[in-house]
Amino acid sequence: MMAGVATPCEVCDGKRFLAEVLEYKFGGKDISEVLRMSVAEAEEFFGAADSKIPAAHKILDRLVDVGLGYIKVGQPLTTLSGGERQRLKLATHMGEKGEIYILDEPTTGLHLADVENLLGLLDRLVDSGKSVIVIEHHQAVMAHADWIIDLGPGAGHDGGSIVFEGTPSDLVAARSTLTGEHLAEYVGA
Repeated sequence: MMAGVATPCEVCDGKRFLAEVLEYKFGGKDISEVLRMSVAEAEEFFGAADSKIPAAHKILDRLVDVGLGYIKVGQPLTTLSGGERQRLKLATHMGEKGEIYILDEPTTGLHLADVENLLGLLDRLVDSGKSVIVIEHHQAVMAHADWIIDLGPGAGHDGGSIVFEGTPSDLVAARSTLTGEHLAEYVGA
């Protein structure tokens, strides 16, 4: 009903750290300056000679890979969209030995250029032998898929049945479902 109100601390001026802590510098930056960096800026910062930390650089590189280079390092999780939180989770799991990745609408809120970056990342996962299952309505992702399972015939309680299973080109050629019709229009077929 009412928007939240934030007032910067009069002691630290909103930097969230005591003055004694802010005296410590790493690569010419204090902790508050690092936390205000975008992930892309921090990825460069932690890869530079005077502030090089390979472990931090590797994690930040993964965040850039999943299209989160624009968020702030110290940004609260509560300010992230569902798609951003999924991509954050994907970035954290990319360093593990998982074999199957399941993503639900990972393109939510993404710019078209970021969708392309995400598709490139998904391709790299598949090329490395991982299985990637994406639940998605974005036509660029559907057109890029190896295999599509289309549920329908409608949405909500009108759906739940497999109405098509096959390649995107087969779905476009058949035009037997709403998804097929829309995908055909998207690819210009």
